[in-house]
Amino acid sequence: MIPFVNLKAQRDAYREEFLEAEARILDSGRYIGGEEIQALEQELAKYSHVNHAICCASGTDALELAMEALGLEPGDEVIVPDFTFISPAECVSRLGGIPRFADIDASTFLLDPGKLEALVTPKTVGIIAVHLFGQTAQMEVLEQFAKANNLWLIGDAAQAFGAIRQGKHAVEYGDISITSFYPTKPLGAYGDGGAIFTNKGDLAENIRKIANHGMKESYLHEVVGKNSRLDALQAAILRVKLRHFDAELKKRQENAAFYNDFFENLEKIKAPVIENSNISTFAQYSLLASDRNFWLSVCEKAKVPTAIYYPRTLSSQPCFKHLNSEPNICAQNACKQAFSLPVCAFTDVEAIVNSLKKAL
Repeated sequence: MIPFVNLKAQRDAYREEFLEAEARILDSGRYIGGEEIQALEQELAKYSHVNHAICCASGTDALELAMEALGLEPGDEVIVPDFTFISPAECVSRLGGIPRFADIDASTFLLDPGKLEALVTPKTVGIIAVHLFGQTAQMEVLEQFAKANNLWLIGDAAQAFGAIRQGKHAVEYGDISITSFYPTKPLGAYGDGGAIFTNKGDLAENIRKIANHGMKESYLHEVVGKNSRLDALQAAILRVKLRHFDAELKKRQENAAFYNDFFENLEKIKAPVIENSNISTFAQYSLLASDRNFWLSVCEKAKVPTAIYYPRTLSSQPCFKHLNSEPNICAQNACKQAFSLPVCAFTDVEAIVNSLKKAL
């Protein structure tokens, strides 16, 4: 059976480094905070060319912390993509805000800047742009739009840490950016984890305080905060993986190019569209097929795993029905047509393509 993300092969490749890192933490007796977290944060910030990286318990927590630091209040409206995982809209709602669902570009799956104007109201305070499937959204355009409308902008790079747009890392854009270290992400831990990135010192200080029970110093709680930590063992794992990260991203891009050569000659199926200014992490290799069921059956016959991200728009989810959102056509079409194939650095894409050819 071909794994969708081959984490076992990755561990085998770096086994000695992992064992050394794990032993270092377990033998230290320091499992929360400390030098390992500080070192990872410094390495993440240096890698991404940002001033501040703050680790936390998950990518979802990172979004909540970002919006709390930016001052989201109950009743505030935030524009989010209609085609993505639930976290952005979920976090807005949990903080008392109201998500407003925007349509996507039909080719790239990314938030369409041309669809935002109609969603802005006097209650709108911000935008969350998701860098879906590993490609950075049109952040320079979104930054201009946000500035013109006095809105903050968060970049959700849960699938796109390491992605590049116009020579800048995805997490360099916006007021704040976040990522996830969920195990199957391009840079994944051995459990949940996340990080927040910003060039603004006041925001970084506020985020750290909120994530640490509202404290800057022990037992002095300046605000009502929460407990959102990345543990030291996960930091040690991530530091090992970060050393190999660029090589893995290069392999992902090679795998995607191999897929492209196969799919570009076939009808009624579209390979991922990566804008000229972008380098994608290819968190997933996501296709659009007018007859998705046919392709799913071909993959099943070829014993190639598939995944559907995402089968429903967020605005159509039962938990958001009360918002009575207008339908977003491109997002709806993506839900009906998109499916993904394995593409991680330890995937034998040539074998997968040969199996698909035979199945066809």
